[in-house]
Amino acid sequence: MWRTLGLASAFFPGLFALCTRALRWAAPAWSIRDRVLLSGRVVSTVQATMATVSGLTVVLSCGDVVRDRHWLAVEYIWVLVPYMTYDIYVMYLCHWHKSQEKGVAEKKHSLASVRSFLLQERLMVTHHLFILIVLTPVAQHFRGELGDFFVGCIFTAELSTPFVSLGKILMQLKMQHTLLHKVNGILILVTFFLCRILLFPFMYAAYARQAGIPLYLVPFRIPLHCNIANASLLAPQLYWFGLICRKAARLYGRSPADKSS
Repeated sequence: MWRTLGLASAFFPGLFALCTRALRWAAPAWSIRDRVLLSGRVVSTVQATMATVSGLTVVLSCGDVVRDRHWLAVEYIWVLVPYMTYDIYVMYLCHWHKSQEKGVAEKKHSLASVRSFLLQERLMVTHHLFILIVLTPVAQHFRGELGDFFVGCIFTAELSTPFVSLGKILMQLKMQHTLLHKVNGILILVTFFLCRILLFPFMYAAYARQAGIPLYLVPFRIPLHCNIANASLLAPQLYWFGLICRKAARLYGRSPADKSS
């Protein structure tokens, strides 16, 4: 545990620093904000890939979805903890640099800048804190030695993140009108829906098949805190999916005349 925590605590900030330095050399005309944004998205993609591979490994290795064990279901949690902490700080840096470019006179790390960040990014910060404060103790202690399969399923929710990050990178590079951006938009919709929305019915169906009961009985057979945790995770995903669908409607619903103007 401590070794994994230490390595992850060094890896993500180190990769972020390496990316920002590389961009300072490769794109000297870019602002600090642009370098911070792109570096954060690269690190996010790396972590999401690691989480997805770990999750798929756990899911595919667990024949018994309740009792089978895999070491990654426990160990990768200690990678997520420092990453979520790091990511909150990088989100703050991005927010502060954006504010500076808009002419907002707030000192870095000041109470006013932190308050502004928390107000603007309250949903994402709440999501990260929920994982750190609630889900981590549940996944590491309160579930005992049960449910590695379901922990692996939660890891696979990160499959959509590389496509989300790529979409933002393409927009940052002024490539939002390219075919690549449109194809990537479709991949965002598909992966987000499959791995962040349908994931929850899939987990309930897997338990129903294992227990030999109808799907509708699963919420009444599993512990209440499991239902609460799933609902708490699903709610923001539905909100974000709605935002993605509205954005996709604007992207793909414009007429040729609008696209050329």
